[in-house]
Amino acid sequence: MNVALGGTFDPVHDGHRKLFERAFELGDVTVGLTADDLAPDTRHVERYVRPYEQRERDLEAELAPRAEENGREYEIRKLTEPTGIAVEPEFDALVVSPETRDGGERINEIRAERGHDPLELVIVDHVAAEDGERISSTRIVAGEIDEHGNLTPDREGRGATRPE
Repeated sequence: MNVALGGTFDPVHDGHRKLFERAFELGDVTVGLTADDLAPDTRHVERYVRPYEQRERDLEAELAPRAEENGREYEIRKLTEPTGIAVEPEFDALVVSPETRDGGERINEIRAERGHDPLELVIVDHVAAEDGERISSTRIVAGEIDEHGNLTPDREGRGATRPE
């Protein structure tokens, strides 16, 4: 099975790792990594995103051992549009998180318009941080949690309080 997933992955965290694990369980994986020009358009909040080359290097470090462990192939491709690579006919499944499910459904609409079979949408639930809220790159960049969802030292004992 040829599996696609995509994102900005800045920084990579345990929620992303759960997506990668599921993708490699299913088959060979192609990860669409958002181009620098596209990355700001795909964020739900305005924040700094590291350059593509840095994000690609970190993504490579995450994917290589998982691919080897699962006996799978993988590829990283640059995404220059929101619907990305998944509209291409060679893919069978798309791994998404709950908030990107709608994007997956839109991709299937585009595939139908092009005469391609729909992708199997594989929804992977979020990973909760220590405070019960989901792990996200935005929370990590804001200094609330680390990549594993642990509260940062200045956040411990403050629950889900957001920075002022």
